[in-house]
Amino acid sequence: MNALSHHARAELFYRQMQTIRRVEETLLSLFSQGRIRGTVHTCIGQETTAVGVINALDREKDVIFSNHRAHGHFIAYSDEVTGLIAEVAGKSSGVCGGIGGTQHLHYRNFYTNGIQGGIAPIAAGSAAAEKHRKTGAIAVVFLGDGTMGEGVVYETMNIAALWQLPLLFVVDNNQYAQSTPVARAQAGDLSTRAATFGIRSGVVKADAYNPFTVYEMARKAVAYVREESAPYYLLLNSYRLAPHSKGDDHRDPVEIERHRQQDPLIRLGETLPPQRRNAIDDAIERRLTETLAQVFADDAGKEGAA
Repeated sequence: MNALSHHARAELFYRQMQTIRRVEETLLSLFSQGRIRGTVHTCIGQETTAVGVINALDREKDVIFSNHRAHGHFIAYSDEVTGLIAEVAGKSSGVCGGIGGTQHLHYRNFYTNGIQGGIAPIAAGSAAAEKHRKTGAIAVVFLGDGTMGEGVVYETMNIAALWQLPLLFVVDNNQYAQSTPVARAQAGDLSTRAATFGIRSGVVKADAYNPFTVYEMARKAVAYVREESAPYYLLLNSYRLAPHSKGDDHRDPVEIERHRQQDPLIRLGETLPPQRRNAIDDAIERRLTETLAQVFADDAGKEGAA
């Protein structure tokens, strides 16, 4: 990743972010058509977090724990678009055979769980195992601002600091826990949460919508955790443009529109030559069309037989 030119990296980031965006928009559409099972939590507007952090990791050995809003992290890590859509659709061709669904994904070193806060101690255990085995791998856990109200998160920070575990806490503050503003759910300053445990912290505030800024901050955090075998707390301030789950959105439409004008995906796309950006978009659309045909081939056959 470090060997890439700025232009090549911009294309990579845009391709990943646009893929995440279009896959999630497709999942929401499939849900409205009754073609997928269960609920769907998208990270539309928060793609920079997934792309910036995941690209700073060693995909071959680092262990990643994500949450209920995991599609972006999963795609940035694996690029398994077909496997993800098939999984959410409950198909046996899904990455977990169609039984894990949107909140319980597993692929290689990537794990998710919908239990808020529950992934933090699991990630700590994984970090302890990697340290004991001397693999040089680190563990990463993605948390949300709402999850910072869970006591087990702070118990995990305490243990991670005491045992000097190679664990990176990534808090993606999208400013709402479902429809509750962070100011009404969290007292104090989220950026200082880990300091009381002696855990080094970093915050991306002013330019949090820039994937390059997130990547550079994450790269330094990952290097610290790996070299020092010590925990690190990285707070990223983002904004969720889509509803919490599907249509359950009680936020001020004016506020949402204001943030939509700063959509990080659009801003990044505008830095690319239009011809190149359009080529990437077209390739993603072709891929999605082929994926949907493949995932729902059996359904089409049944409809024809009927």
